[in-house]
Amino acid sequence: MVKLLEFEGKEIFKKYGIKVPSGFIAKSKEDVLKNSSLFAPPMVVKAQVLVGGRGKRGGIRKVESIDDAAKSIDIIKTIDFDGYKAESFLLEKAVSVKKELYISITLDRSHRDAILMSSADGGMEIESIPDEKIFKYNLNSFVGIPEYVKRDLFRKLGLDQKYQKEFNSILSGLWRIYKEEDAELVEINPLGITDEGIVAMDSKVIIEDDALFRHSTVEKIDSTLDPLEAKAKEKGIAFVKLDGDIGVIANGAGLTMATLDALNYMQGKAGVFLDLGGTDDPDKVSEAFLLMTDAKPKVVFINIFGGVTRCDTVALGLVEAFKKVKPSFPIVVRIRGFREEEGRKIMKDNGYDSYLTLMDAIKAVVDLEKKR
Repeated sequence: MVKLLEFEGKEIFKKYGIKVPSGFIAKSKEDVLKNSSLFAPPMVVKAQVLVGGRGKRGGIRKVESIDDAAKSIDIIKTIDFDGYKAESFLLEKAVSVKKELYISITLDRSHRDAILMSSADGGMEIESIPDEKIFKYNLNSFVGIPEYVKRDLFRKLGLDQKYQKEFNSILSGLWRIYKEEDAELVEINPLGITDEGIVAMDSKVIIEDDALFRHSTVEKIDSTLDPLEAKAKEKGIAFVKLDGDIGVIANGAGLTMATLDALNYMQGKAGVFLDLGGTDDPDKVSEAFLLMTDAKPKVVFINIFGGVTRCDTVALGLVEAFKKVKPSFPIVVRIRGFREEEGRKIMKDNGYDSYLTLMDAIKAVVDLEKKR
């Protein structure tokens, strides 16, 4: 999936007739000066990063002058947004909002189709809104959003009748974005009710990456990704950074998740996990380990289960990687499945013991992590 920055999502909103505040993008004071004709105070400077809670961290600031805007950009550039730094800034006209709503269309995997969700309590605290205050409608991709759903949601949100037509138009626009832009999620939070109409104050759009060939303007690798995650994505390797100290390499999404659960059960905490998928290509296994080395974990657990995948070729890839980069951390290997004995022999011949049972291996990993 490809997450879009706020300004990118709002460009799509405008394309489909959804009103957004007027504004422009800047990366420096010079950019603000170049667009001085568009600067109409009061304005809001907004960090363009792919994380939530920007306002609470000082990433959104109201400004009254170009100098204020330049100073705010310099300050926001120093803020760490969960490992991300803002490189671009959206300057928007400040809008007086009477009421904030939440609205989204996303894929409901249990329903196997789209779901429309909305709440009369939008804004920064949407995550804490009780479930009964979120209105949900399962949708049919061949039907879209029926008129009776639009009327029912409008009534539940308690909006003034003068907004009915505009509200219906926004729902239609969101549905078209979801379908025509191959979106997994289209979200507006908050959707602002103002004297001038209904305005999308923020945007969150996620595009299905398997459909990117239909969207040439969407970057395949987002520049705001963590550098290691971006590098892994370019190589087609699933790589996710967490907040623990144990590195995990496994082959297959199900095995990876089971490994993380087992670690948690044994009081261990993963710092990064890397899914090899079903590959036994020694080159790809080697690349995966080199990525893991760059993440600098305290200990690495390699969990290989050979169904179709051959354990011996995975072991060859690991040995090749160990030769390229001499690990500065201990490694625990568990090998089980097709050609497991050959795989374990390869590891042993190169000085690495391996385990057959998952929990024995997990215990060894957690003990090593605690010692370090």
